[in-house]
Amino acid sequence: MSRRRKVYEGKAKTMYEGPEPGTLIQSFKDDATAFNNEKRGTITGKGVLNNRISEFLMTRLNDIGIPTHFIRRLNMREQLVRQVEIIPIEVVIRNVAAGSISKRFGIEEGTALPRPIIEYYYKSDELGDPLISEDHITAFGWAAVQDLDDMVALSLRINDFLTGLFVGVGLRLIDFKLEFGRLYTDEDMQIVLADEISPDNCRLWDTKTNEKLDKDRFRRDMGGVKEAYQEVARRLGVLPEAGPMDLKGPRGIQ
Repeated sequence: MSRRRKVYEGKAKTMYEGPEPGTLIQSFKDDATAFNNEKRGTITGKGVLNNRISEFLMTRLNDIGIPTHFIRRLNMREQLVRQVEIIPIEVVIRNVAAGSISKRFGIEEGTALPRPIIEYYYKSDELGDPLISEDHITAFGWAAVQDLDDMVALSLRINDFLTGLFVGVGLRLIDFKLEFGRLYTDEDMQIVLADEISPDNCRLWDTKTNEKLDKDRFRRDMGGVKEAYQEVARRLGVLPEAGPMDLKGPRGIQ
């Protein structure tokens, strides 16, 4: 059996060459990082859960006409995706004040924002993923004006849909991060949603108790990280069929 060629390895996922031209295999890891890779740990079974959660959400978005790189899940940790040219911008959509926006503006965490606020961050661990403006993006050539317009329009549609979906399972979508890529087909180019959607890049609170069910439990040393991810998967109806057996391994850092 030939060894797969690694294309890219990030903090939470590894990308391998796909079985067909224009495809990649996205493999989810159990590694956990925070504060631009300053804090690191392992959450046993996280990759399995995020693979299932992201598969479910990407599929639902595809169903309503949101273009994504997702094709299908291959196994417990891997999914087949379209190869795209990643735009080096993180798009953060905020519905409720939490995290850095609370610190920057002195807004009490949990305060509902008057409308969804979109922020942009330049993808660079070395620079600490700095907050940037639309002028930075277009002036430095990271994305064209039309690309940015497409990203914003898609982000707002995704936010509307996911907000309703999560409310239906008792979760409040506080904020989340999206990444986009350029998908080239023949002479055409389309902006599509890439990366993943999971508790790694979404803040999700229980609608009744405000209990945090996302990576903030790792960032803030709250404990119960794996259990929080499992709860999100359970509510979405995608907890792995194998149950706890599939999540065996050394105890994760929480």
